[in-house]
Amino acid sequence: MRVGLSGVIERCILPLAVAGILLASAAGDAHAQAWPARPHEVALAVPDGSTFVISGIASHVIAPAFSRNPPYDGLRDFTHVAYLGGPPVVLVVHPSLGARSFKDFLALSRAAPEGLSYVSSGVGTHGFLFAEDMARREHLRLTHVPYKGSNPAMLDLVAGHVKIAAMAWSSAVEQIRAGNVLALGMSGEARLPEFPQVPTFRELGYPDLVAATWFGLSGPAKLSPAVSHRLNAAILDLMHEGDVQKQLAQEGVEIKSLSPEEFTKFAESETARWAPLAKSIGPLEGN
Repeated sequence: MRVGLSGVIERCILPLAVAGILLASAAGDAHAQAWPARPHEVALAVPDGSTFVISGIASHVIAPAFSRNPPYDGLRDFTHVAYLGGPPVVLVVHPSLGARSFKDFLALSRAAPEGLSYVSSGVGTHGFLFAEDMARREHLRLTHVPYKGSNPAMLDLVAGHVKIAAMAWSSAVEQIRAGNVLALGMSGEARLPEFPQVPTFRELGYPDLVAATWFGLSGPAKLSPAVSHRLNAAILDLMHEGDVQKQLAQEGVEIKSLSPEEFTKFAESETARWAPLAKSIGPLEGN
């Protein structure tokens, strides 16, 4: 079984997008002959309603900002059709760290002469960027130890080989549920009903530390508004079905009902928020 973000995409995000495309196809000329495509392929595609991509903060905001020569512009080269939601970022620790709250974590971080190390699912991920943002705000010395994916990072955290992780909620939720790791704070807009003990960073005194590792459905630039609005309407209808909402909630996926224009403005605001931080860290190796 796939867990973490890859599992969420396979179980929730991709089926939702595909179902929306199929519904819109039945109502008109929107279809998906080349599905799913990669971002750079969609950026170069003809905007005829046949090619779409699962967009997201990682591919359309963070990756271009970390690249010296990005192969596409996450805003200019796409038509953002529908917001599909995403899980919040969570700060989790191994019980042996001795931190039972975010306040404890801050105290331990400041008391450690060399600071503390944390893991994420990889360099350039949202969890990494979120932790770096937090470290700068609190003037913490946090050393990033990147892993190649959330699964190996979480395995080492559960085993106690590492003590701190910043990653998508969906990557940590099973171990949080099992009590193997402790969630000290998460970036959702509100506490999750199943985990009322986990505070939001907003409650912890960071009103603007609200963020999701979000995904969307996007097509090439200059896609027909008729196509994008038809697709958007089909996906929003699906998102409001009870069983879909239940599944998304189980994964910690937070959804919003955004029109294509609202989703585009949201993508613009996310780029304005995260791209400067990524660029201040500098281009990643190989980019």
